[in-house]
Order: sequence, then C-alpha cells, then structure tokens
Amino acid sequence: MIHVETHFQALLAQEDTDGDKRITVHDRGPRCYNLDGHEVRGTYALANLLQELALAKEQGLTEISLDPERLHQPPTQRISEAIKNRCWAGLTRRIDFDLLPKVLLDEKMPSRPRLYVPEKDSQAFEYYAQYPGDLELIKLPAQITPEYVLELNHKPGLLALAMSDGSPLPYVVPGGRFNEMYGWDSYFIGLGLLQDGFSELAKAMLDHQVYQIRFYGKVLNANRSYYLTRSQPPFLTRFLKAILKQSVQPQPWIEDVLRTAMHEYAHVWTQEPRLTQSGLSRYYGQGIGMPPETEPGHYAALFSDYPPGYEQKYLRRQVDNPKLDLYFTHDRSVRESGHDTSYRLEERAADLCTVDLNSLLYAYEIDLAELLDRHCAGGLQGFPGSQVWRARAHQRQILVNQHCWDERQGQFFDYDIARGERTGYESATGLWPLWAGLATPQQAERAVSEAARALLCRGGLAATSLASRGTLNASRPPRQWDYPYGWAPHQMMAWEGLHLYNLDPSGWAEAWLAMITRNAVDFNGVIPEKYDVLNASHEVFAEYGNVGADFDYITKEGFGWSNASYQVGLTYLNAAQRQGLDHLADGR
Repeated sequence: MIHVETHFQALLAQEDTDGDKRITVHDRGPRCYNLDGHEVRGTYALANLLQELALAKEQGLTEISLDPERLHQPPTQRISEAIKNRCWAGLTRRIDFDLLPKVLLDEKMPSRPRLYVPEKDSQAFEYYAQYPGDLELIKLPAQITPEYVLELNHKPGLLALAMSDGSPLPYVVPGGRFNEMYGWDSYFIGLGLLQDGFSELAKAMLDHQVYQIRFYGKVLNANRSYYLTRSQPPFLTRFLKAILKQSVQPQPWIEDVLRTAMHEYAHVWTQEPRLTQSGLSRYYGQGIGMPPETEPGHYAALFSDYPPGYEQKYLRRQVDNPKLDLYFTHDRSVRESGHDTSYRLEERAADLCTVDLNSLLYAYEIDLAELLDRHCAGGLQGFPGSQVWRARAHQRQILVNQHCWDERQGQFFDYDIARGERTGYESATGLWPLWAGLATPQQAERAVSEAARALLCRGGLAATSLASRGTLNASRPPRQWDYPYGWAPHQMMAWEGLHLYNLDPSGWAEAWLAMITRNAVDFNGVIPEKYDVLNASHEVFAEYGNVGADFDYITKEGFGWSNASYQVGLTYLNAAQRQGLDHLADGR
C-alpha cells in the first residue's frame, strides 16, 4: 500500500521540472523515484506512476495497492486500455439535465446557456422546457435560411439531437474545444467504438445523424447554431454497414436509415448548388459572411488591405463586397470538406469537384444497392431500387475517371470546374477511390505507389505532398491539412483501401501507430488531434495548435478519431509488429 498524496506531490516536485503537470522527456529530473523502497526508473514508468496516482486522487483514495509491473505495462496494451476504459467515457456527452451545463459550453463562441430545438420536435421542446436551471430555449423556424443563421451569430447556441423513449441519446465529441458532435468525425469515432464493443453508442451516433438530416436538412458540420448551413463529408451508408457488421438491428430501423440516406443524397449532394454541370458534386458552404467560430484575428491578413473597422462593417453587412463574399463561399466550402485548411482548397474549394466527395458519393451508391439487396429485396416504396443505384455508381465511376484520373501521373486529382482541368495537387484524398472501391486494380497499384513516393513519411501519410504545398513564408503560413501533417481519417481510409485491393496495409499502419506509441511513451500518454508525420511528433503548432495535447497529470479524452485510429490500426498489425511497438518503451 502506498500513500497517494505524499507520493503524488513528491513525484511532481522531483520529476516535473518544467511545471506542466506531466512527466515527459522534456523534464530534467533524475528519472529515478523511490516508491517505498521500489525504484521506478525512466520517463515512461514515472509518467505511468503519475497517472495511477492522479486516478486514485480523483477517486478520493488516500492509499492504493499498486503492482509495480503495471508501471512497465506494454505500451500498446496500456494505450489501448486507456482509450477503451477512460477516453471514450471522457468524450461521451448527452444533452440531458445532468450534463446540460457541460455540453452547452463552447470555447469557440462563449455565450449564455442557449439551446435551439427544431420547430417540429415538440417532444424535445417539452422535455427541455422543464429544465430547472439557467437556459434560453429557442424553437427554430420551419424554414432555416442563411439570413436567419447569420442573425444567430449574435446569440449562438447548441442544437438539440435525437431522443429515445423520452431521454436524450449519448454521443461522442472529438475533444477539447470541439465540445459538440461533428459530422465526419463521428464515422471514424464510430469505428473505434465498434472495435471496442460499444455498438449501442455507435448506433446512437448514427441515430443523431439521421435526426440531423430529418430536422436540419443535412448531417451538420457540428450541432451548433453557426453550423446550420454547412454539412461535412457524407459517411452515413458506410457507418450503417459498419454497425450491421457488428450487430443485428431491427428491420424498420434499417429501412429508416436507408430512406434518410437516399434523402440526403438527393437533397444535399446531387442537387444545386453542390451538383455541377460536370455531373460530379462539390462542397458548397451556404452561409453568409465569415464563419464566426474562427479564432480572433484569423482573417486579419485578409482585411489588412481595407480601412480600419472594415471587418466589423462587413460582418454587420453594412457594406457590399462581392470579392469578399466569394472568398467566404470558398472558405465555408473548405470547412464543409472537413479539411480546414489546406492550400489544396484555399480560395477555390467551391470550384472543385473533389476526389474525396465523389468517392464518398460512389460509396453511397454502391452501399445503397448492396443494402437494398440484402435487407430490402423488394425495394423501398417511393425510392430508387438497387439497379438504379448501381447504374448511378457506374456513371460516377466514368465521370471520376474522365475528370479526376491522370493516366500519366498515375493519381486521382480534384477537378476544377472553373478552369476545366485537374488541379494536380497531390493529396491523401487521392486514395479515397480505393476505399470506395471505385478504382481499377491497375489504378490502385499506381496510386499506392505514387502515394508512397509523395506522401508516406516516417509517421504515416502526410495530408498532401511537399511539392504540391510549395514554399512557406510570412504571407503563406503553414496549413494544418497540408504537408508535413498527418491525420487519422486519411490513415484509416488508406489502410482499408489497400486491404480492399489485396495490398498490404500493415507497414503504413505500423508507421502511424509507432508514432502515436512513441509520443504517448515520451509525453505522459498524449493522444492528440494530428501529428507532424515527417518528424513523427505530436508537437504541432500550425493554425489551431493540437487539440488533445493540453491536459493535467493524465489524459481523460485523447482525441476522438486518433483514439479510433489506434484501436483499428492494431487490427492490421501482426504479432511481430505489435511487439516492435512495445519495445519503443525500452530504455525510456
């Protein structure tokens, strides 16, 4: 038995030399601590000891029995257990009376407690009207216009989500400043939840997306008022397939999700303004003015050529400026793509039929055909049958090959409808046709070879290539979705794409997981939003910093899709590769 508070304070005083409430390789302590006669040596073991003591303090324990072997636990096991047993719980939210004060908090746009409820969801309005605390409850109008959403910028709030049997359903947030449910994050988080056996929580997240389409018209960027005009990359059908692979679900529920996916396909992605004359679709954020959730000063360089005070006048719509309006249409479209921000998309996002979006829509078409055949052999009344969906997929495949495939370079590129040409910008999204099954085997092999050359780094795939990103300078600062930064969704989709085409993804998965493991070993268990894959480091300072890297003593959340990538990535490794990851703690 060891005394918690005594050792907690003594350990910090000796080893946390930089005072950041963590024990990392940056500290300059002796890296050897006497734990009641047992020597604890090395950054990894000392950080683990700090974590165990912090957990005990949180539980109100004054003494604990601690097996010293737990401090030397293989890191893949320790990280995976932390994600499954602690991080998912730390990221889970529910818009009920107990958690309402927590879920209403918004670092991006602080305001008084405010909740918006759809005009047609009377059950939710009646539920929240009974809340005894401080809450401004507002019913949204039946028709939500960009002009109305612009007005809400002065009174931002959370948007209600789905309920079941009179109680709000749970959901998982990305973490940190992202304290709400995000569109495409939810798919990848869902894969991690399913891998860890939380199928009901994953299903609840899909139910929330169905709710959003039904009441808000689309799967939202996130459930805050300022995101009402913006969607995100569509993964609904693939999310449904992942859930059905893990658990049996009622037939009416499956049919409801299928109808909702078809509605979203028809009314969001394959009609104007997102459908283009090329026959392919684009991202198109439909708001007015600048996105209000950005950090102060984000657009300072943009407004530097205008007179003082012009930014506020533009924000209040006191001046007309078509040039700025076009800039912010592109800017909102970047954010709808989920890749905010990247020089691949900057100031032209609304002109691009991106490979990523059209691969996702091809997946919708193929998935709907397969799901209808498997679960609704007779079709769904009033909706297209499986043959129609296969024909649509075939037509999209032709168009993607015509506009996006570059035979000479052996890569898929975004298609610029304004210029009538491919962009030539190398990106990890060029591998999404493999994930969707759209590429031919020959295209897949060439695309993988080119990605290995241009994008694969020590820590995994970079979001874009160095050559495409170009030179950085004071007027052209780093963008977080460009080289040398890597992101969990790109890795997970690449692994699945390689696997689908019988190409071995284990080496790519090993590189990504080795980076996460080494950083967790060296930095007190950190699992952040993104990484510098060139240097295999989590120490990233581009744009918004690195969400999930800031915590005291022990990470309670990690970061949603990074957590998921670790759990899913382990399934791609063989025993020798996993053992190699565990050796990363040796001598640390």
